[in-house]
Amino acid sequence: MFDLKPISPESIPEALAKVELYRLLNESWLAESICLDVLRVEPQNQKALVSLLLTRTDQFGQGLPSNAAREILGQLRDPYERVYYAGLISERDATATLRRGSPFASFDAYDLLREAMQSYEAAESIRPAGNDDAILRWNTCARMLMRDPSIRPRPVEESEVLLDD
Repeated sequence: MFDLKPISPESIPEALAKVELYRLLNESWLAESICLDVLRVEPQNQKALVSLLLTRTDQFGQGLPSNAAREILGQLRDPYERVYYAGLISERDATATLRRGSPFASFDAYDLLREAMQSYEAAESIRPAGNDDAILRWNTCARMLMRDPSIRPRPVEESEVLLDD
């Protein structure tokens, strides 16, 4: 294999700016690589961790599982960011699930959107003053559910109803 070359600590701000650029250019794998280079030098760099999480959610539709982004949540220091980004992961996972169009995609997407909305409600309750991002995201999820009637809860099976009696 190759020995990766470390970047200098002084280059980190510029490297993180490149992450944003590569995300805008839909080069998420390149943005992810830069985040990993930054984190190799500064393992607890919060901006790099959030950027890494976002670059991984950008890749959900390309086969990257959501746990690749979820594993980063525990490293975020800010409780608001942990619950907010948990919601964002679920929301983006729902969108990727719908695009894949598997037989149960609409049910899975519903569950993921409701999970996202719960996270956004938790984030809303501890949000910094003037930060309504969690409300905006919650509303987006609600609109997705209201616009597309195919995104709905799983039907209750008759056998499940009989077990409850």
